[in-house]
Amino acid sequence: MSLIHELESLVQELNSGLDQAFSLTAVEDLRVAFLGRKGKLAQIMQRLPELSPEERPEVGKTANIVKNKLTGLLDECKTKLESAAEADKLAKFDPSMPGRMPWQGSLHPVTKVMTEICDIFKGLGYDIVTGPEVENDFYNFEALNLPPEHPARDMQDTLYVTDNILLRTHTSPMQARTMLKQEPPLAIIAPGKVYRRDSDLTHTPMFHQIEGLLVGEKVSLAELRGTLTAFLQEVFGPETKVRFRPSFFPFTEPSVEVDISCCMCGGDGVVDCQPCRVCKQTGWVEILGCGMVDPEVFKKVGYDPEKYTGFAFGLGVERVAMLKYGIGDLRMFFENDVRFLNQFI
Repeated sequence: MSLIHELESLVQELNSGLDQAFSLTAVEDLRVAFLGRKGKLAQIMQRLPELSPEERPEVGKTANIVKNKLTGLLDECKTKLESAAEADKLAKFDPSMPGRMPWQGSLHPVTKVMTEICDIFKGLGYDIVTGPEVENDFYNFEALNLPPEHPARDMQDTLYVTDNILLRTHTSPMQARTMLKQEPPLAIIAPGKVYRRDSDLTHTPMFHQIEGLLVGEKVSLAELRGTLTAFLQEVFGPETKVRFRPSFFPFTEPSVEVDISCCMCGGDGVVDCQPCRVCKQTGWVEILGCGMVDPEVFKKVGYDPEKYTGFAFGLGVERVAMLKYGIGDLRMFFENDVRFLNQFI
């Protein structure tokens, strides 16, 4: 049989094969068998050098015609099968059945609270700064007046990578980094992830913090009190009571802890005639720590403590979210249970 006859016979052969093809997979298999790199058409064309120069043009012309016919037959069969499948789906479709509501995504509650806090401070004129989560000892401890013997350096609290590299335990390193690059006055907040070796109902190894810093001339504790009172009443409501208690932090002097009236019992210490479990009947809940920046911190970053004063504060975003939304277990934020997250859409 001549090559031209062999080429023309492929059309009839494919027709016979397509009569038995009842799926798109079968059609694809036939396409590969006839038009693939090692298919029947390619195998015939490999014998083209056996022909005389006078015969080759005619065989080549026939090969192109046959290839187009084969492609057309395959496309036609594929279209018929796809149309039949679509018609089958439509036949099974019942327009009287109720539709299914699409799943709606939403911001995670921690993200929502962090965004809300950042928006409040942006409205007060603060800039947002971010930085590395893998930090060195100087920015995380030394620049913040945390000497080597301080308990916060204990291996039980800090996750060290090397003796000098660690996962940051707070976002305060961004305060040191910003002060080293920028002259006063400045007002910044530093939101982000932090890491400590904790895991229980109220602690996780990774959580989110927002730390704030304001530095200028004649900045006072009264300004700190006014700023944080306005912030907390914006987050928890204007009826929220705020109190400041003396405390100690190595990077502020004087240092203060801030409490708010309990969100669950309204400060009464009792909920439905039962002792309030959130505030333990005190009517107050600790919310954040703050204070006036220690002059030693200013010295480490090259600020003149005789000229400049400032205040700093820090809060855990998950703690704010727990109080704001009445959530009892911190770990629920990280379990990704859709039933829980759907409550915040």
